[in-house]
Amino acid sequence: MADIAAFWAAFCQARGITREVPGVTRFGDGRAQQDELCGLVLAGRKRATAGLALWHGYERELAPKPGELSIVVDGGGVPRCVIECVHAVETAFCEVEAGFAAEEGEGDGSLAYWKAEHQRFFAAELAREGLAFSESVRLILEMFRVAWQP
Repeated sequence: MADIAAFWAAFCQARGITREVPGVTRFGDGRAQQDELCGLVLAGRKRATAGLALWHGYERELAPKPGELSIVVDGGGVPRCVIECVHAVETAFCEVEAGFAAEEGEGDGSLAYWKAEHQRFFAAELAREGLAFSESVRLILEMFRVAWQP
């Protein structure tokens, strides 16, 4: 946590602001994938993410909102950048479009790749909750920008 606090203090100093430390974002499952996806964010290729709506609570109170900041960490938990939510929307898995898949920046950027990888990921996450994956599972799709990278 000390690394997160120091990272956030550097961000606030660079921006001339004072704000509470925001949430921490880790993309992917497992250290290797977290490192890979963090690298895509830092390279500017990954500008979006998708999460299960159930992660954000029944009332979606925890869903990202435009202007909200988050600290992105790599697989080792090292803070690497601050992202800002630009847009977030709830939709069904089956309604995700090719443009969003391209903005996620993973694999070859295609919708086919996105669906295959995310179905695998979400099916595993849902199984942990005793739930089954379906094409109608609700997702929160977030578009973001890198707000600061030291």
